[in-house]
Amino acid sequence: MIKIFLFMYICSTTTGNECQLIQTRINEFNDLYDCTVSGYQQSEALISELNREFVNKHGAYTKFMCLKKEII
Repeated sequence: MIKIFLFMYICSTTTGNECQLIQTRINEFNDLYDCTVSGYQQSEALISELNREFVNKHGAYTKFMCLKKEII
């Protein structure tokens, strides 16, 4: 069986800061569509929780990927 896993990162445009893997509310999906929609929704929620000043000052942004893994 194939499952899709969501990997989400918080990043910054500030020099010297690397993207950090973060935990997500849901990270296992049956298809790419659900994973992708969840990635965008969770990204929006995370950025909305940060205040405007923080995002603008640190250039905060998210990125995510959905990867297929075979489950035995």
